Amino acid sequence: MSLTTRIESLVIRVAQEFSDVRAKAGNLAHLTTTDKSSLVAAINELKAAVQASGAIDDTQVATTSTYSSSKIVTLLDTLKAEILGGADAAYDTLLEIQQLLQDGTSGLDALLTAVNHRMRFDAEQTLTATEQAQARSNIGAVAAADVGDTDTDFVAIFEGALL
Repeated sequence: MSLTTRIESLVIRVAQEFSDVRAKAGNLAHLTTTDKSSLVAAINELKAAVQASGAIDDTQVATTSTYSSSKIVTLLDTLKAEILGGADAAYDTLLEIQQLLQDGTSGLDALLTAVNHRMRFDAEQTLTATEQAQARSNIGAVAAADVGDTDTDFVAIFEGALL
């Protein structure tokens, strides 16, 4: 089965799913909100009603409401300190990197060698045919020659499949 045939099958299936989603979304007239122009408008109306109710108190930490913003900030600061484990500001993302740098360069050299043998996204690389095949295999890609006709009009197929 060619790639074009598979994509055509996918487009037809997606069109069927669109029809199902439209049917499942329901009739906006049945919403109990005042604004029935869209689901987004109805959700925004509900959000405004919740905010106006006073159930969320951002001014203090309390057990009778949701956590306030100050309580959340305190908990996040505590978690950050635990994750960093006392690393210096220059190394505060990974304590292990700080220890490798302090212990010598052998670990860093090994890390740099490994990084230099990886696919790059920020610069061009010259790869042998074997390296290209391995890279495609690693990411599950196919060669350009295996793709098929790239001029297929999938919009026309999609529109023809809509009911």
